[in-house]
Formats: sequence, structure tokens, C-alpha cells
Amino acid sequence: MGTIVISGTVVLVVFGFGNHVWWLAAVAVLFLYVQYGRDSSSSSSASSSSASGSSSGGGAAPSSYRAYRDRRDKQAKWERRYQRERPLESRRQAREKS
Repeated sequence: MGTIVISGTVVLVVFGFGNHVWWLAAVAVLFLYVQYGRDSSSSSSASSSSASGSSSGGGAAPSSYRAYRDRRDKQAKWERRYQRERPLESRRQAREKS
């Protein structure tokens, strides 16, 4: 993807020698690539690695709200399962908390 953007920018700069609007288009392409193109690919890989890392337990804060919500829902599911399978232990822990 980066090579396509760079080669497109070079073409726009070459066209810009005749008309300066093409240079503005080249700057806009580079800006959009830096702002959205490169960041979106790195954040998607970061969210997939944090999603796989969250199953191991603990760790750093999630990179997105979706990853946080997935981890929170998974934790709630495990807590409900624990309460269902060990009712006496969960009641004892609730008494100790209060």
C-alpha cells in the first residue's frame, strides 16, 4: 500500500510542474495516508494482538472500546459461570466483601 501511495505522489508531483494544483493533491494524498492508511493497519493489528493477549489474563489496557467491551463481557460470563457452579463459595466471598 505504501509503495502505491508513494508512486502516486511522485506522479502527482511530476504533473505539478505544469499545474500547482497537482502538488496540493500530492500533499493531500500523503496527509490522508499518514493520518488514516498507516494508522488503521497498525491499530487493527494491535487490537487483534490485544484480543489474543486478553485471553491470557491481565496485561495492558485495551486499545479500543470494542476490545474493552469484549474483555468485560468475557469476564462477566466467567463470573456468572463461577457463581452457578460454586454457589456456596460465591456467597461466602460476597459476605467477606461487605
